Amino acid sequence: MEDPAVLIESLRQMSGDDLHNLAEAVRQVQIERAVASGDHDAVIAQAFENGFGRDGLGMLPWIEGDVIVCPGGLVSKSRSSHRCRFISVDDVWVWDSGLLIREDKRSSPGVEEGFRAIALIPVVDGTELDVVTGKARSGGHSVDHVVSFEVRSGVLIEVAQRTVTPQKMR
Repeated sequence: MEDPAVLIESLRQMSGDDLHNLAEAVRQVQIERAVASGDHDAVIAQAFENGFGRDGLGMLPWIEGDVIVCPGGLVSKSRSSHRCRFISVDDVWVWDSGLLIREDKRSSPGVEEGFRAIALIPVVDGTELDVVTGKARSGGHSVDHVVSFEVRSGVLIEVAQRTVTPQKMR
């Protein structure tokens, strides 16, 4: 790679459209590398072993090679009551995200009904993730806690954490 100062000066000379096209090209290469990299089967298998807490819900996401591992799950207490934790990517649930490489879903072990899922998305700078913990009771669903992350320079950085109270939901 050339001297960073020279590279930055070259970037400053580019038009806005050229900078946008370059950023999109970099994003595309990051996605392609993540799709082609590593053994996704092994990453998912290991994540099912280590990605869930004693409560049965997913742990916080982490980076494994060129992918972000996103565990999620739901634990039912009854037909009308459950606890859950899922991840949204750039304000879209991970399973609906255009960045989703793969998602595997399994029934939860144990006496409580529910499921666990592991989703893989590429490490792409600027991607924002929210880990949303919630619960449902008597047909109503509420959010309890949100932890927000952003990918910066290939690293997953926690940027915010907030507890959602019933008063803040109105």
